[in-house]
Amino acid sequence: MSAKNKPAPKLALSVQYPDPRLQACLTRPKLRRWVQAALFAPAELTLRFVDAKEGRLLNRDFRGKDYATNVLTFAYSEDEAADTTLADIILCTDVLEKEAAEQGKTVEAHATHLIVHGVLHAQGYDHETDEEADEMEALETEILARLGLDNPYL
Repeated sequence: MSAKNKPAPKLALSVQYPDPRLQACLTRPKLRRWVQAALFAPAELTLRFVDAKEGRLLNRDFRGKDYATNVLTFAYSEDEAADTTLADIILCTDVLEKEAAEQGKTVEAHATHLIVHGVLHAQGYDHETDEEADEMEALETEILARLGLDNPYL
């Protein structure tokens, strides 16, 4: 069976919109499709869309950085022996909208990229070194291309 015909990994997805501004355009079926595109193994994930206040508090309390960031991934199963990827992926609506406007992208295209990025983090990918960054960016670009989106790094 080719990789294209391989069944998608099992996904349990929870979506939370305490900041409801993007709920109408970033629907659960779209989000599920984007998450699934970046999964390599079964996963239980929560996507949570928050405002700048909550985003800043989470980034400050868990990363020591006192500002809202675009996406935070809290991975609970980075152990390679884990059968299922468990993670919370937090997206800050304010930062997402601001960055999309600055980059001349639609909110949907930028959200897709950030979700793919967060899902890769949940599965243990990182960008702390140049080699890790190159690998992660290549994966993101490949996944986004399959979803019909341009390379976000150009």
